[in-house]
Amino acid sequence: MSADSKLSIGRMRRVWQIHRTVRKYGLMEFFGREPGKHDRPRGERLRLALTELGPVFVKLGQALSTRPDVIPADIANELAKLQDQVPPFPGEEARVIIEQSLGKPISEMFEEFETVPMASASVAQVHAARLKPQGPNDPGLAVVVKVLRPGIEHVIRSDMQLLHTLADLAEKFSEDARRIRPRAIVAEYEKVIFDELDLMREGANASLLRRNWLGSELIYHPVVLWDYTRPNVMVMERIYGISIRELDRLRAMGVDFKVLAERGVEIFFKQTFRDNFFHADMHPGNIFVDATDVKKPSYLAVDFGIVGMLTPSDQRYLAENFLAFFNRDYRRVAELHVESEWLPEGTRVEEFEAAIRTICEPIFQRPLKDISFGFFLLRLFQVARRFNYQVQPQLVLLQKTLLNIEGLGRQLYDELDLWKTAKPIMEEWMRNRLGPAAMLEKARAGFPALADTLPQLAHHALRQIERGNGLGGGSNRRMLLDLQEEVRRANRRSIYAVAGGACVISATLMFGLDGYRPVLAAGIPLWSWFFGLVGVSFWIRAFRNRD
Repeated sequence: MSADSKLSIGRMRRVWQIHRTVRKYGLMEFFGREPGKHDRPRGERLRLALTELGPVFVKLGQALSTRPDVIPADIANELAKLQDQVPPFPGEEARVIIEQSLGKPISEMFEEFETVPMASASVAQVHAARLKPQGPNDPGLAVVVKVLRPGIEHVIRSDMQLLHTLADLAEKFSEDARRIRPRAIVAEYEKVIFDELDLMREGANASLLRRNWLGSELIYHPVVLWDYTRPNVMVMERIYGISIRELDRLRAMGVDFKVLAERGVEIFFKQTFRDNFFHADMHPGNIFVDATDVKKPSYLAVDFGIVGMLTPSDQRYLAENFLAFFNRDYRRVAELHVESEWLPEGTRVEEFEAAIRTICEPIFQRPLKDISFGFFLLRLFQVARRFNYQVQPQLVLLQKTLLNIEGLGRQLYDELDLWKTAKPIMEEWMRNRLGPAAMLEKARAGFPALADTLPQLAHHALRQIERGNGLGGGSNRRMLLDLQEEVRRANRRSIYAVAGGACVISATLMFGLDGYRPVLAAGIPLWSWFFGLVGVSFWIRAFRNRD
């Protein structure tokens, strides 16, 4: 049997497993069928089904759990348990993995190690521990040990093959599916989820985020302990905070939710545009609050397996789009979509501008509680669909993160004005990147390379002409040879002028120094006379090379 046949059989087996799980938990009601009789609520049945189907489906449930405005509250509350309450694998098995990866017994590395995990997710689980003391007054650093689930790569690879198959079929048989480019989206998601399987990469992500925000009063990132980190095991500083889900506890403490919500928006936009490196898995299970100062609460972040970056062109177009939206400049929004090739060439800008205005005008100057950003994006895509809008796979991760931020903001402070909070951040970024000062700085930074390259290009071109490979002989060739000679004379003039200036400056400096003897006429030291005369002679030679 060929490898392709085995692969096809494996995919068909997985499809049958999905179908069987849907029937087992009575999920056909989500597809418009009449619900049957079940002992468990629909939200719990959906959560159990996604858990049984594995990590890829658990991730889907996590994303849905952050949108109680899009899906019913009972389902959102149940799916929220998928964020860190996935059934764990045995703690003893985790100990074996840690010892094999780090090459030492647990007892030699840790003063304490809790076999029962403190949290368990779809890809890994986390154990609390304490390092061995380094001295008599050191109690040992409190840490968390993250361990990948055994065999997880095989499970994810199998599900990704199935998703690729479904994407292929969708693009083959559905014009609507071709527009949203499911193959590209699945490929992008595959990259993201496989990156999560390398804890060395996650550690590097955490280190960069920590460096970008070190000293900030908005957010804190824990330290990664690289001596205890491997591709399937990561050890980092343990943080102590209050889960963002414990809203009642935070409210009882008097935490200022308005400040907390606005700081969340500020962090997202600064990560995206200032740093171009954003935490892309900001569901409530990964966010804690430092409520030491209830008037200025800050965030504590964990789980850095999924991060996002943008190309410079995408970053610029997004920034300009955001600002154009904020300023209700719908004409510019339409132009940017065409310039960035998100819409096909030949699209009538005026028509797309009118369509965007129809969507945006009703939502401005309204608090976040009255606006569903998810609904807004849905309407925008529906309108753009008429203009053959092409979904940008590289932006899907950013869109998901923005929706998570909105969902979090809605839970914290329903009066938050997302637009008002983000606009000054975007304007500052545009000034720093695209203003006159930024342009001058880019020109200054690029000038040395340009100055070094242009003479080489000119010299190469002239040599080609001398050999008869350029414009040929006759007057054109003579003119270009004259130009070559003029370039040489200009170089000599520059050298003489700079050397002359250096000598005159040296003479001036020596004149101001004490102790120089012998002294000639007018009390001027000998070396000042010498460098001054040499400088003047250089200037005369530069002048003679002018003609």
